Amino acid sequence: MEKEEVSTEQKNNGISRKANETFEKVANVGLHVNMIVYLMWEYHYDPATAFIIIHLWNALSDFFPIIGAFLSDSYLGRFPVISYACLTNLLGLVVIWLTAIIHKARPPPCTVHVQPCALPTVGQLLFLLSSLFLMSIGAGGIRPCSLAFAADQINNPENPRNESIMKSFFNWYYVSVGISVAVALTFVVYIQIKTGWVVGFGITVGLMLFSTLMFFLGSPLYIKPKPNRSLLTGLAQVAAAAWKNRHLPLPPEDSGNWYFKNGSKLVEPTDKLRFLNKACMMKDKGKDLDSNGMPIDPWNLCTVRQVEELKALIKVMPIWSTGFIIAATITQYTFLVVQAGTMDRHLFSNSNFQIPPSNLAVFGILSLTIWVTIYDRIILPLLSKSNHSKLRKGFTVKQRMVIGLALSVVSTAIAAQVERRRRSLAIEEGLVNNPFGVVKMSAWWLVPQLCINGVAEAFNIIGQIEFYYSQLPKTMASVAVAFFSLGLGVGNVVASVIVKVVSDVTQRGGRDSWLSLNVNKGHYDYYYGLLTILGLLNLLYFFVCSWAYGRLLLCEERKTENVGTQKACCLTSGIPLSGKTSSA
Repeated sequence: MEKEEVSTEQKNNGISRKANETFEKVANVGLHVNMIVYLMWEYHYDPATAFIIIHLWNALSDFFPIIGAFLSDSYLGRFPVISYACLTNLLGLVVIWLTAIIHKARPPPCTVHVQPCALPTVGQLLFLLSSLFLMSIGAGGIRPCSLAFAADQINNPENPRNESIMKSFFNWYYVSVGISVAVALTFVVYIQIKTGWVVGFGITVGLMLFSTLMFFLGSPLYIKPKPNRSLLTGLAQVAAAAWKNRHLPLPPEDSGNWYFKNGSKLVEPTDKLRFLNKACMMKDKGKDLDSNGMPIDPWNLCTVRQVEELKALIKVMPIWSTGFIIAATITQYTFLVVQAGTMDRHLFSNSNFQIPPSNLAVFGILSLTIWVTIYDRIILPLLSKSNHSKLRKGFTVKQRMVIGLALSVVSTAIAAQVERRRRSLAIEEGLVNNPFGVVKMSAWWLVPQLCINGVAEAFNIIGQIEFYYSQLPKTMASVAVAFFSLGLGVGNVVASVIVKVVSDVTQRGGRDSWLSLNVNKGHYDYYYGLLTILGLLNLLYFFVCSWAYGRLLLCEERKTENVGTQKACCLTSGIPLSGKTSSA
């Protein structure tokens, strides 16, 4: 009889962790989306400056997960890191709530565009930035560990269907995140606009408090893997040992001079990145190893597995770098809020209800969620019945990533055309000098680009997560997720640099910037056109990186290559097995 696919305890643990992150996402996304409005209305920043602040904050929130991942996998474990991160994130939300409650914590009220407005003082700015910094630290622990911690509750390598279960888990995990983001983009954002910042930010604090309490109450149910060793130190040791031994020749194949621990199935390094193999070659066993068979100097001799872990990390870097541009483009909802504010946002032609500009971003999340649901529940089951083996598992990871990149290019191209039309109408209707004027164009024209962007994210982002999680060793699970998060961080920095350069260059000579505070005088359509060109170049770059990486081997394919006894499947080991293995 087959083992039960996922035990009841595993399901409960996974559901508990998902529920915790759902409320955390609702709280934080509800704050992120409207932050540009808060910075423009309450702190009197222009759209370009507000954009840069938000994206640098996002970048910091994406960089910290690398630190959180290493602390989790190497020293503290995932549960303690998530615990500290939840408390820190909650504190950051409380501080930004205080900026709305305490009037002296922000500049005096002022009508933007009508009169000169004072910018925040140094103290006010530091108080605001301290809240963003605390939330970034919190994100550094939550983002890399939540997915891996939830996977710990579900993953069962002994189950023959574990790979398909985990693939479905990744899709549905992202759906649950999408639903929570959709709730944030509709209800929380709407409440912030209609009831004010004090109530709106207070709700995010309440949701994060509830999320933190749920997480701690579920503690007795969780599976809590302990950290294995210092991954950061191990990777550094490989680099140091390879450098020290750089002048020594590599031993011949089958020489038996490679160092590996007893029981390890990786007994010889792979041929790729061969210069790193010098870190695990033994020059003299008597001098290199102690009486227990351990290296006398771990900075001079490492295991084969350590070497292959660093190789796996280096190998994914080129494909990882292709995510920078799409990370910069999928966050363009910041400017979309400014555009939507000048368009007809009535729900129906004869309706008095107007959709808040920030709420439009929900269509991207809805399209993402709907597509993942259709793909997982309809398309994959249909393909599994196909007579063609290549079609049975649906799109490969690489195919999903490249489709996402292509769709993001289509999205920015459509955005450029829609903005060109909106700006032309504003000029025709005499609204050039009236940034608050509403053109006779429905905001629903912004929805197609959002929907395409959402599907692009579903293809590329989920594909990236699965790619890193499958190609990096299981011991680096949190690092795999943090690696993806780091890519988003670099993307946010790239977006900030692009905006800064575009803003500074296009306003030279007294001209209006493409990203002017007055959207009708600016040329946001040119900005989207620039993103389209960069996206096309990035798509070509991905094809080169994908070709250089080679084809991904699945578990079934490895079994046919006489390495089935190792069972180093994607989700249990992640190390490409082109090297030799010991016998079972």
